[in-house]
Amino acid sequence: MGRGPQAGKTRESARRYSGGVGARDLPGLWRRDWKRSYSILMRAHEDDDLPKSWFGRQWYWVKTFFLELSYRLTPARRLLFVLCIILALLGLETDTIEVEAGDSIEIWQHPVLMLIAVVGLVFLLIFELADRVQVRDELEVARQLQWDLLPQDAPPVEGYDFAFSYRSANTVGGDYYDFLELDDGRLALAMGDASGHGIAAAMLMAVSSSTLRLAVDTDPRPPAVARMMNRALVGSGGPRAFLTLFYALLDPASGRFEYVCAGHPFPLLRRTDGAIDKLGSGSFPLGLRQEVELSVGSETIREDDLLLVYTDGIPEALDAGGEAFTFERVQTLLEPGGTPQEVHDRILGDLDRFVGTEPLVDDRSLVVIRRSARATERIETAGTP
Repeated sequence: MGRGPQAGKTRESARRYSGGVGARDLPGLWRRDWKRSYSILMRAHEDDDLPKSWFGRQWYWVKTFFLELSYRLTPARRLLFVLCIILALLGLETDTIEVEAGDSIEIWQHPVLMLIAVVGLVFLLIFELADRVQVRDELEVARQLQWDLLPQDAPPVEGYDFAFSYRSANTVGGDYYDFLELDDGRLALAMGDASGHGIAAAMLMAVSSSTLRLAVDTDPRPPAVARMMNRALVGSGGPRAFLTLFYALLDPASGRFEYVCAGHPFPLLRRTDGAIDKLGSGSFPLGLRQEVELSVGSETIREDDLLLVYTDGIPEALDAGGEAFTFERVQTLLEPGGTPQEVHDRILGDLDRFVGTEPLVDDRSLVVIRRSARATERIETAGTP
């Protein structure tokens, strides 16, 4: 009886230490981490000319991988790493001792060298983990700052219902959306997707967010906003730094809105009768060139119409077999209609089931807007004594 509680505590401690990972999960997790680490370290050598012989190729990859791993360390840690490898190799030297006629045993000649190598590698791991913890803490601050840039509550626009969410593939991401209320009662809706992932995308997203607000204050018309954001992004991060954008300026009273779509997945407008219109005709993203040709259009949201705006992290999400969720599937999930929250939950619920346990590889954002009957009633009675 006395061993029961202690055994339970031991099992609970082991479960917490392992994070709930079982023995059957380990090979898959290790394989995934190895593939990810290898691809990160070796991505600069994907197009290298390889030796023709099998042995030459193996030696090339081992040597290159070791050097790339070493160069990721600071010079002092790099020397410690090489020293530990040398000591470990020296410590592997063994000697054979005969104990009886015909019998012998092998012993390490230099066990102290092996011990020093292990201790050195442990210290190297501690140094790297300390750096990682510091970076993680800084990323958490950045994540909170980025979260604060996103709207936490739906805009108080009478006659319109909203549902929206955001999820990043890393601690910080490059997706962005916002609702900006103008003094004259109009509503500016923006959704952007910065190129890349992680910190670089988050920085581009922060620049885009501040520029968007300045542009809306200066001239909220969609072409003017897009051009001002393009000027701010050109040259800010090289040819690989760009932003897809959907920006619309909505008059809530009439439901009329003008929009610009720059390289962004076409938003979907579901009519009351179930017909779905795609908003956009194709355009380059912002930040690629000084002058950009913009796809500008206008539409009207009528009673019970649904507007769906999203980033490509949803249709391009992959399942375990490498199959994409697809844009067509997003449209199919919109077809039944419903409230914005129902449409929102239907799409993300199906997406989660589709992806399963696969890690998120791209940020994803989703905004659903519906014009309710209240807006129509307000328009019909406007000006009535």
